Amino acid sequence: MKHNLFLLCIAATLLFSCSKDEENNVDGASAIIGAWRATEFQAADPNSATLNFGAEILANLTAEECYILTFAFNADLTVVVENAINYVVPNATATGISVDCPTEKDTESSTYTYDGSVLTIIDQDGVTQSIKVTISGDVMTVDATDLDVNNLDAAGSVIFRKA
Repeated sequence: MKHNLFLLCIAATLLFSCSKDEENNVDGASAIIGAWRATEFQAADPNSATLNFGAEILANLTAEECYILTFAFNADLTVVVENAINYVVPNATATGISVDCPTEKDTESSTYTYDGSVLTIIDQDGVTQSIKVTISGDVMTVDATDLDVNNLDAAGSVIFRKA
């Protein structure tokens, strides 16, 4: 599960750049600079129980101002990913399922490029991940399959909002 969280973070970072011209990367990356929080999952198949469970957990935690996946893109083309997905524990109760905000998270620093449509993240081990990203104002939409995160990795989109 930690592996999936790590891959999600890498994927999200990759969504923001993929240019070889360093000057263009800085200019193209300006839209992505800042902290972005995963707030919503939109499944391509709204009838998928597995995907809707993950989307519901993300929505409930976001409503409590608990953000389990955050990307902080810096102007120097570094990114810090904070990922608590591996620490989300659903609890069965008499009234349904509840999820407490995780107190633990994994943090990783990487480098990135963003060309306006593809984010490329290169982790500390030199592993490269490319992710399709669309930014409109304070909303970033990421191709969920590129992120490769449990319960958020099927056809659909992960929505991030700028903090």
